Amino acid sequence: MTQAATQASTPAPAEPVVRVEGLRKRYGDKLALDGVDLEVHEQEVVAVLGPSGSGKSTLVRCIHQLETIEGGAIHLDGELLGYEAHRGGYRTLSENRVCVQRRRMGMVFQQFNLFPHWTVLKNIAEPAMSVHGQSRRQAEERARDLLDRVGLADKADVHPRHLSGGQQQRVAIARAVATRPRVVLFDEPTSALDPELVGEVLKVMKDLAETGMTMVVVTHEMEFARDVATRCVFMADGKVVEEAPSDQFFSAPRSERLRSFLSRYSGERRSPTDLEKVSS
Repeated sequence: MTQAATQASTPAPAEPVVRVEGLRKRYGDKLALDGVDLEVHEQEVVAVLGPSGSGKSTLVRCIHQLETIEGGAIHLDGELLGYEAHRGGYRTLSENRVCVQRRRMGMVFQQFNLFPHWTVLKNIAEPAMSVHGQSRRQAEERARDLLDRVGLADKADVHPRHLSGGQQQRVAIARAVATRPRVVLFDEPTSALDPELVGEVLKVMKDLAETGMTMVVVTHEMEFARDVATRCVFMADGKVVEEAPSDQFFSAPRSERLRSFLSRYSGERRSPTDLEKVSS
């Protein structure tokens, strides 16, 4: 077989769902992101770890276009986010067009950001109707199915103030996936929770990962990263210092910076087996 024939028979690598190239973001004099590169492929769960102030949250906020960027590029399924080619350069997209791009991603924040005057069902279904144009029947059927999956089927008509923090975050996760986004971004989703409520949220995230959802998870939950994530990324000082498959990341860190970071990890285990025991 000729070289040309061999090349023709080799399938092209799949386009990443998310591709970040040379991303730069500055807050005043502080360079929060300094040339970050990242690829996230279909059905991957990528955990982003690192010390406070390393740029983790800024990265996912930039991907979701909640922050403007000073340099680099972000692509979703090969489409440039936030900008378009114009007269040999690039210009910023209108807010309406940015919103259209943002609809293809889900975002779960540290705070739950639920509308307090809406029921749980409406918090999940309303965005699907008003933003994505689904019928009320479609949106509410999907919302009820998701509430069942996150263990809150009996809370559809309850208002958020009557839920625990863990329950509110589970509703927020259901809302983020209700429109079947290409990727769900998590910005430290358990950091605002009391310790006893963390497990129930991690279990929902684990279950979501097992469905094949593409996820980027900024987290301090080391056991989740090791046992659920397919790949881990370590950031420090606005840069990606190291990334590797999760087992290799924890068992054979290459950089001294990552070894030092992991040495402070206490090893308080919250394994998938333990997560499955968490009552919903």
